[in-house]
Amino acid sequence: MTTQSADGAFSEVEVRSAVGRFTDFAEVVGVKKPGGKGCWCMSYRDSRVSNEDRPGFMRQLCEVEPGPGVIAYVDDVPAGWCSVAPRSTYRRLMNSRTIPFLDERDAWVAVCFVVRAGFRRRGLMHALLEGAVEHAAANRAEVIEGYPVEVGDGERVDVISGYVGSTRLFEAHGFHRAVPTTGRSGGRPRSIMRRELA
Repeated sequence: MTTQSADGAFSEVEVRSAVGRFTDFAEVVGVKKPGGKGCWCMSYRDSRVSNEDRPGFMRQLCEVEPGPGVIAYVDDVPAGWCSVAPRSTYRRLMNSRTIPFLDERDAWVAVCFVVRAGFRRRGLMHALLEGAVEHAAANRAEVIEGYPVEVGDGERVDVISGYVGSTRLFEAHGFHRAVPTTGRSGGRPRSIMRRELA
């Protein structure tokens, strides 16, 4: 994929599995400030893990297949992240009272997107979502889901709501609205979006 920055420059985008790429994952998602606290993409996985232990937890996930997600590179620079893995690996989703299970299959879930400052507004979320779909399919997923926010025509999504993606984004990649949820992100309602892979 090719993307264009605000100054008109074109760049090559490639999406790769996070396996063996913890340093690149940390560059996109990690906390740079000494002593700083952050999610480290653990909010859905297991928020009980302490802030100090989160980097080590994610380092371990990045060492084994299928890994915790995919990384978008712009001209070989790590620029974006999508957490995608089986729902059964996300403790918060397994215990969710707002996002129901649709069937007995262990759906893969594209649950979170991060694009670094300086790389936004280039369509990287599209590249990340398609990369997440390809990663799930390569690991024999039968179905992939997302729980994005509803966004009206012409509306923009703020950063607080936008980390889960928008229904428009998912629709552009072949997902269909399965059911609404009682979940919300940044005050916006969320739907279960699904795409069959098998």
